[in-house]
Amino acid sequence: MFEESGLGTLLVRELGLELSTQEPDLDAWRALVELIKRPKPVLEIALVGKYIELPDAYLSVVESLKHAAWAHEVDVKVRWIDSELMTKETVDDMLAGTRGIVVPGGFGHRGIEGKILAARYARERRLPFLGLCLGLQCAVIEFARDVLGTEDANSTEFDMFTEHPVIDFMPDQRTMEEKGGTMRLGLYPARLTPGSKAHAVYGTELIYERHRHRFEVNNRYRPLLEAAGMVMSGQSPDGRLVEIVELADHPWFVASQFHPEFRSRPDRPHPLFDGFVGAAVALSEGREPEFHAPAREAPLSGALLGKATTEP
Repeated sequence: MFEESGLGTLLVRELGLELSTQEPDLDAWRALVELIKRPKPVLEIALVGKYIELPDAYLSVVESLKHAAWAHEVDVKVRWIDSELMTKETVDDMLAGTRGIVVPGGFGHRGIEGKILAARYARERRLPFLGLCLGLQCAVIEFARDVLGTEDANSTEFDMFTEHPVIDFMPDQRTMEEKGGTMRLGLYPARLTPGSKAHAVYGTELIYERHRHRFEVNNRYRPLLEAAGMVMSGQSPDGRLVEIVELADHPWFVASQFHPEFRSRPDRPHPLFDGFVGAAVALSEGREPEFHAPAREAPLSGALLGKATTEP
């Protein structure tokens, strides 16, 4: 019997719960701690954001990278990149030597062109890329500009008068003048395309993920984007909204409209972070990435510690 003291015992007593007489099984957590403490190879990942002067703005993203890194028995080192300082002249020096690029979420036009350049760098150099919310939108804009040849492609969040709004308001919000309280928030389902990387790492066709955004991929441009090689590998069940995009001919270029970092855990790295880090590790070792979803009951030690739940 464990000693009847400590915060846990106090909470049980104050909540009127029955105090267990069974020793807590902490073996799995002890194994995880030992894995974290053990010296491991270092994997440098570039995080290209516009709030890096306050790193806690990306705390959940950094922690999710750590979860996935532990699963692959490496330590992640984040290279903080200010997207406002990234230009065509500086992008090579700022990203050289990194093993993967993450473009996280955010709002507003500041620093957007730097994020778009980061997406192009990853696409052209076949470097693992993970876009999160705004990161997906920047990836779509970059693809439309460079691959489709639509140089003025943009989001109406950044340019209300762009002639090619590949990212736009949600379909039912185009005539809305007041934006307060209109974002898509909370848990929503998405259906994954069989054979896609997203489907491989989740290991299931239906997922539930958390959202916080207002702009979406413009359905008018979906046929053009798909014909040029962009896969809409995750969509809302009714097919109206794009949830995940990826490039079929790239080792790992995947971006989500939702925020997977909100559902990652130390013992269950989120599938998208796990796939991203796994691809970065494989390529840094000269191997081709392999994507799969291990059993939910996988142990907390060794490569691949398990996955985030796909249920709401």
